[in-house]
Amino acid sequence: MVELGVNIDHVATLRQARRTYEPDPVWAAAEAELGGADGITVHLREDRRHINDRDVEVLRESVQCKLNLEMSIVPEIVEIVIGTKPDQATVVPERREEITTEGGLDLSHDRDRIAAVVGRLKSVGVFTSAFIDPEEKQVNLAGELGFDAIELHTGEYANACEREAGKQLGRLVRAGALAAQRGLRLHAGHGLNYRNVGPVAAIAGMRELNIGHAIVSRAVFIGLREAVREMKQLMNK
Repeated sequence: MVELGVNIDHVATLRQARRTYEPDPVWAAAEAELGGADGITVHLREDRRHINDRDVEVLRESVQCKLNLEMSIVPEIVEIVIGTKPDQATVVPERREEITTEGGLDLSHDRDRIAAVVGRLKSVGVFTSAFIDPEEKQVNLAGELGFDAIELHTGEYANACEREAGKQLGRLVRAGALAAQRGLRLHAGHGLNYRNVGPVAAIAGMRELNIGHAIVSRAVFIGLREAVREMKQLMNK
């Protein structure tokens, strides 16, 4: 069965629109778990545009399933993650001007620094994943740098027109096969929704999908528990 990590960042985005205390992403995490989420994913950005330090602290204490903390390698964030000890840390690129993560991390940049961060995370028992584009070079580098898993960026697949979607899916399939050869656990995410998730969930060796915006959007109309249930059903048909 493919696991579902529910990204609750955009519950916090709604809260921050009014700079108030609701909706609380901690409540959202509980609702997602009741709907069957296998993990809760949050991204503590350097600019704290949605998830904040208090959220991370309370989620670490309250989440009963896996807590996956997306992170950059900025020293302040690294120290917070080391102190928090989430079940999983996913290293992602981060630019202040982007609306959301626009692509995978280029592991060829700052290799020594990335390897050092991975080593520190693993030394305190944190499972490590690299959010990368589905490219042979990046998959190989993830293995060389000591990551336990890769999360394939599915944005190009999700945004492709119908005639290009098959080509992009092929890239994901090939990257997944290479990950298996390198002994890396296979995850994927970004832009996945109720219409396009099936083929990605069906990729051989796929173990985890991280999905946020589509689930939170659906939850506006049917509630978070049911939105999570529907996504899990589509992933594991």
